Amino acid sequence: TITSNRLLSTPSFAVAGSIKNQHKKLSTMKFSLVALTLALSASTSTAFVQQSANTFGVRVAPSHSALMAVTKDDLLGAQSMIDEILEETNAGPVFVRLAWHDAGTFDKDLTSGWPKHGGANGSIRFEQESNHGANAGLAKAAALLEPVKEKFPEVSYADIYQMASARGIERAAGPKIDMIYGRLDADEAFSPEGNLPDAEAGDDGNFGGDSGTVSTKDKAAEGHLRKVFYRMGFDDEGIVALSGAHTFGRAYADRSGLGAEKTKFTDGESETAKQTLPDGSEAKYTPGGSSWTEKFLIFDNSYFQVMDDAEADEELLKLTSDLAVFKDDGFNPFATKFRDDQDAFFESYAAAHKKLSELGAKFEPEGGISL
Repeated sequence: TITSNRLLSTPSFAVAGSIKNQHKKLSTMKFSLVALTLALSASTSTAFVQQSANTFGVRVAPSHSALMAVTKDDLLGAQSMIDEILEETNAGPVFVRLAWHDAGTFDKDLTSGWPKHGGANGSIRFEQESNHGANAGLAKAAALLEPVKEKFPEVSYADIYQMASARGIERAAGPKIDMIYGRLDADEAFSPEGNLPDAEAGDDGNFGGDSGTVSTKDKAAEGHLRKVFYRMGFDDEGIVALSGAHTFGRAYADRSGLGAEKTKFTDGESETAKQTLPDGSEAKYTPGGSSWTEKFLIFDNSYFQVMDDAEADEELLKLTSDLAVFKDDGFNPFATKFRDDQDAFFESYAAAHKKLSELGAKFEPEGGISL
């Protein structure tokens, strides 16, 4: 996950990115003029802010102590606006990646407390963290959500990112996740680079490295994954369930160094590249990248079916970290169960996603707000 060329793209941790400080202009998306203005107004991040007084043309949100308490009506309004953005852009997978990379910095063993122990605190919006190689391309996702913050300033960035992730999955026919809101935003970024997982080994033959809060270096993908996710407090079932989110989205070479420029499933032209939404309508999307599954805008258990199928189409992505879920003796029972039983996958996934979305978070009111 550091800044190597071994990271993935959307939507999960292993879908990181490897190009430093490089963000291409957004593809044109039709939803609102204000969102387009924000998304295209700079060649670097338009939604992330520096920790100094200088910004990239986007206001620095007031500190958590200066915000009024968020209400259920605020959250419902934000959710409605996020749903509209999802309908117009089909950006669910990259919203999942944004939220996961914000939360995935958490280290349960740090005693420094909130927000220095990392987690779902909105710190990914700061340049210090947004410039991590693993976060390449996430400025686009943050920019798409900036209008939500403008309209509902009492809703924290941390809540907006986590809400967009959960809504993206639910609207793609995935499980309903028992989310709570009221997260406070950190006033600066603290997490070092290197806390997120690698998809492939580096030139030294190792996955991971020593630059995070703890070393995640390992010769085996499964060992590396455990070092990353055990640090957050997950077990093997949670690791495999979260890996299943690769059913949703694509990897891009310009963000991760992995995946093709396009495939027959993502070229936007061929019959096999036609994507549908849960209601059966054809989905519009920006062509490119490599997908793990044929229908990459639907959230289901097909990822596990593809990973365990030696005859699966060769243009579908199978990375070393993906194959580990069946190769490893500890992971295999869960991967096999999820391959054969989508309901079991959804149950485990919803629990793991909820846990991830709350890692390291501080809620006001205590216990959060349910919608």
